Amino acid sequence: MVVPLGSPQPVYSLPPLATISDGEKDKPVHGLQLGKIGPLELPEIVFGAATFSTIYNDESVVTSDVPVRTARLALRYGINAFDTSPYYGTSEIILGTVLQILAPEFPRSSYKLMTKCGRYGPKQSDFDYVPATIRASVQRSLERLHTDYLDAVYLHDVEFVCTPVGPTSGNHLASLSGKQAEYGLAEGEEGKIWGAGDQIILDAVAELRKLQDEGVVKHIGISGYPLPTLLRLALLVLHTPPFKPLDVLLSYSHSNLQNCTITEFAPHFRTRAKISQLLTASPLNMGLLTPRVPPWHPATPELRVAAQQADEVCAEEQWEGGLPNVAVGYGFRKASELHLPMVIGFSNPREVHESVRVWREIKEGQEKDTRRALEERIIKTFGKWAGWSWSSP
Repeated sequence: MVVPLGSPQPVYSLPPLATISDGEKDKPVHGLQLGKIGPLELPEIVFGAATFSTIYNDESVVTSDVPVRTARLALRYGINAFDTSPYYGTSEIILGTVLQILAPEFPRSSYKLMTKCGRYGPKQSDFDYVPATIRASVQRSLERLHTDYLDAVYLHDVEFVCTPVGPTSGNHLASLSGKQAEYGLAEGEEGKIWGAGDQIILDAVAELRKLQDEGVVKHIGISGYPLPTLLRLALLVLHTPPFKPLDVLLSYSHSNLQNCTITEFAPHFRTRAKISQLLTASPLNMGLLTPRVPPWHPATPELRVAAQQADEVCAEEQWEGGLPNVAVGYGFRKASELHLPMVIGFSNPREVHESVRVWREIKEGQEKDTRRALEERIIKTFGKWAGWSWSSP
């Protein structure tokens, strides 16, 4: 449950460190170490902390020793950047408590904290980008995370607030060639404000810049789903006084087996919008690339069928770990090729170990030919739905 701004904050007492298991399963397996990417020097794997909430886990799990053990193991592996948001229910609160407990081994200087602001619920009416709210939200995040600065703050899911421009669903690669004007991406129109929503975005960015000048926020950016919208807004910010690019941008569900169009968009974000730090998230495509697609997933019925066929292909091949293993491996490889940190959620130490194991397999080229052949088979199962993006909002 999202806690409204200005309301009393829940307090969670996790087990003290002295009582928490620190056995063999809590130690990293020796092997290849994670590299750093971009000016923020982010690890190649970023810890998605939405799992520290009842969105993904029962309250009995998030108030146990599991979050502490999971974060500790990740940090020991070098996964020393965390992605969270007020929208993720108790995530900021649990994460802040966990990091307080781990302070003797991992002080604040040893990790990066990245959060978001502007979204406080599932509905369009739950967005609030008013500058005063942005400032209050950042202040609350500082308190929840027990820190006096944040390494990055994004405006959360900007497509819900900005002025809609261009098609909302489909394969959006046409926005880069042939239909730029339809998406608001034509040369010479980079600084065009298409409506009131765009001005709201600019005003919120201006407030984040003030917080940046005050030293409270180190880097500012935007996050969201539709790549053409993210690119248009990044260009709008760059071409509006003070003509400074965003520092960081996070896109999700566009670096996976069903949709990897970030490959074509990344150069435009870097060269045209001049964003130096890009991140990608959700190699499992919000659960689409798993045996059980969540009932709330926005995929069409036809895309769900294609995903089921992809899962069956992995079963036929008797691939250890099934479709999720192939999908995570593919996501790690694409992220590495594009020099993008990958945000991935961890609910327990086992998932940390498994993700690092798969990442090492990819980096070291293990099962390279067999894995790539299976990836190609899976991609073919999506047919016309390969590269297709659903509407958001």
